Amino acid sequence: MKLGLLSAAMMFVASGAMAQHTHTLGSSSETGQSQFAAIAEIVTLLRDDPDTDWEQVDIKALRDHLVDMDNVTTKALVERSVDGLSVTFTVTGDDVVASSIRRMMLAHSPMLQGSSDWTVTAGEVEGGASMLVQVGSDEELNQVLGLGFFGLMTIGAHHQQHHLMIATGQSPH
Repeated sequence: MKLGLLSAAMMFVASGAMAQHTHTLGSSSETGQSQFAAIAEIVTLLRDDPDTDWEQVDIKALRDHLVDMDNVTTKALVERSVDGLSVTFTVTGDDVVASSIRRMMLAHSPMLQGSSDWTVTAGEVEGGASMLVQVGSDEELNQVLGLGFFGLMTIGAHHQQHHLMIATGQSPH
């Protein structure tokens, strides 16, 4: 039975598999830095799929997205404010980081809302973006506060599929 590329990707990710490599005794299985490893995983999926449309493949777009992820994770400044059962995260940085923040936060907020029972809205602010998360209970509030902005950005096991869509020229949003 032939699987579609996205089905194969989800099975690949769910199995915990990493990019396939031929190893010799004593060789390393690590693909290196995390962005390189993410690209290697997607390249392996694309090369293993005989139906890959190579004219649509855009690994540079995936690389650009991974740079955005790195900018937000390592260079952004996050301020948090709490008002009742609502938390606002204001995320800012220099001009390059602010652009990454906007792309990441505005795209991820609907995914976060779709993966939770929370109301999530985001918008641009000077130097970046803000995200308002409204929850229904103190327990959910504690979860949001415990996860913080960076933990919230990981919710929803969509990242690998999202990366595959970017690499194959599809709009993931």
